[in-house]
Amino acid sequence: MTRANGLALAGSALALMLAAPAVAGEAKQATFGTLPDGRAVAAVTLTNGHGVSARIIALGAAIQSMMLPGRDGKAVDIAVGYDTLDGYATKPEFFGATVGRVANRIAKGRYTFDGRAYETPVNNGPNSLHGGTKGFDKVLWEVVETKSGPTASVTLRYVSPDGDMGYPGTLTTFATYALNEKNELSIEYRATTDKPTLVNISNHAYWNLGGPGFAGGAMGHVVTIPADRYTPTDATAIPTGALPSVAGTVFDFRTPHAVGARVRDGRDMQIVYGRGYDHNWVIGTAVTAQTHLMAKVTEPVSGRGFELWSNQPGLQFYSGNFFDGTVVGKGGQIYRMGDAIVMEPQLFPDAPNQPKFPSARLDPGQTYRNVIVYKFTTGAKR
Repeated sequence: MTRANGLALAGSALALMLAAPAVAGEAKQATFGTLPDGRAVAAVTLTNGHGVSARIIALGAAIQSMMLPGRDGKAVDIAVGYDTLDGYATKPEFFGATVGRVANRIAKGRYTFDGRAYETPVNNGPNSLHGGTKGFDKVLWEVVETKSGPTASVTLRYVSPDGDMGYPGTLTTFATYALNEKNELSIEYRATTDKPTLVNISNHAYWNLGGPGFAGGAMGHVVTIPADRYTPTDATAIPTGALPSVAGTVFDFRTPHAVGARVRDGRDMQIVYGRGYDHNWVIGTAVTAQTHLMAKVTEPVSGRGFELWSNQPGLQFYSGNFFDGTVVGKGGQIYRMGDAIVMEPQLFPDAPNQPKFPSARLDPGQTYRNVIVYKFTTGAKR
């Protein structure tokens, strides 16, 4: 081989290497902190090649950080929460957490299942919320797998023992977070049981697409929810069982509306009960095999936004109504009413006590599955 031919081959090889797409996705594990009993809490940061990253912590299998660029190219943390482990371990806000074994509220913490009466701890006025006093948000999950590549991911596992928080059966749950090069963050929950039980798992991420300290909080976020009906509640946030139309009400988000446009319209007693939006929108009547659109959210100033997709029939939309200035979060920021929004794809609230709602029952041999996909947009021109 001549020197010229050798140089030509080397040049061709270099050209092929440069032309091949780089594997930008990475899953990197570190320690976020240590619990009082000495157990270390893992943190896995997922990154892609577009300046997007998500940090998942093992306490509560929670989204601790979500870095997303805006139209100016600057990435900011759009996930509201705490800078350190202590807040996640001791405070009750469910920031970014996996919530279960049964997400949302159960009236008076009581339900009847297969002819037997059960009780789960009350932690939200007269009701049980998000699994009780020690739900999935307050337990340490095990990191069982991380993957780097075009899609970076982490899978965590928690085994909830028989009788945990008043629920029958040993429930084994896996939570997989994955970030791809399309700026999509997916969350997949899978669970199996050794006895008939109830399961309704979701994620409780709080979003402020403007980033830390953004003026006006999330009230300027523009929301679309493709739902014709919703589930009104009593004064304690328990559904009445009715499924009225959203038409002509402040719950009609079939066309885009800013959250703050009607969130304080006290002419509707539902807004008075919830101090704003804290209700379930009826997207469908059953869990589906494929995901479907649940909501669209945009923040006009930064250009950031997302589409939310899931296979679940209900969407709990919460407008951060109970932030009262007593919570000090990331960067020392005081969180006040409306500083963030939450969207939780799930079954309907109080499903164990509402036979007309989609069932939360899971039997041995079945697999519970909730798929949640955030399709983030940055507002940047391409």
